[in-house]
Amino acid sequence: MAVTLKEVAALAGVSRSAVSRCFTEGASVSPKTRAKIERAANELGYHPNALASSLTTGRTKLIGLVSNNFHNPIFLEVFDLFTRSLQERGLRPLLVNLSDETDPENSVRMLRQYSVDGVIVASSTLPVSFAESFHAAGVPVVHSFGRYAEKPRVNVVGIDNKEAGRMAAKALIDRGYNRIAMLAGPETATSTEDRLAGFLEAAQGVEVSTSFAASYSFDAGWDEMNRLIAAGNLAEAYFCGDDVLSIGALSGLQAAGYRVPDDIGLIGLNDMEMARWNNIDLTTIRQPIHDVVRLSVSMICDMLDDSHASPDAHLLRCEIIERGTLRPL
Repeated sequence: MAVTLKEVAALAGVSRSAVSRCFTEGASVSPKTRAKIERAANELGYHPNALASSLTTGRTKLIGLVSNNFHNPIFLEVFDLFTRSLQERGLRPLLVNLSDETDPENSVRMLRQYSVDGVIVASSTLPVSFAESFHAAGVPVVHSFGRYAEKPRVNVVGIDNKEAGRMAAKALIDRGYNRIAMLAGPETATSTEDRLAGFLEAAQGVEVSTSFAASYSFDAGWDEMNRLIAAGNLAEAYFCGDDVLSIGALSGLQAAGYRVPDDIGLIGLNDMEMARWNNIDLTTIRQPIHDVVRLSVSMICDMLDDSHASPDAHLLRCEIIERGTLRPL
């Protein structure tokens, strides 16, 4: 049987309300009384009930961690970082899968049932309307990896996807490729739109083509590259818009007998752990995921203390990581 607050109070020789205050954040308890209660709690092995505490404080310390692309291995890294960072701050992540959700209001209703204190939308493909729906419902929200806006209506932390597209095009042109292409993610994703816009903007003086994969996944990259191979007239190098698409495209090229980078060059985006594996060795644009997570968690914590602060957008810098899927400069 779990040790009760009453048993701790009896051993410490104090009232039950004193024990309750001792384990309630911000409540007033004298140092002497606190010391007695903590000794008794340690001796009995007592741990306060977080759910019961939420009834007293009005805070559940639950943070909804919302995403919609569980097929992309990069999100294993993202969720690992988010969950550990939130837990280190005494918060409890509630993971929510919105892979097939199209109505933002449904996600708001679902998370309100759990009385979350805040929400982090961790997605580069969900439209900003999802984060804005939480904001309109009075729930503190941060859109991580979201679309940048000069005057955001919600807090956003991410990269400049247009600049990432420009970086990719310039990297290919600087290496002497004359026929370049973007094998992009889902056509309606905001990240796809922005990365493609930047890529086309910077791809001056060379032949350019574009195509779209069904999702940010290995299978989608494999399928789209095999479609391009069957159609003929491949580009000399591809910006795949995401590492997992790049790895699917790489596998499709190798299965068809093409050598990378001798025959076809590839560059991805993210710098997921798998991109560093020797059998993949993917040249890519590194997204500062650790910094995105750190800043997002810091912002959601600030909002829990001051929910009336004006929304802000933070753009973090990317860098090209040289590996083995592009010809060298």
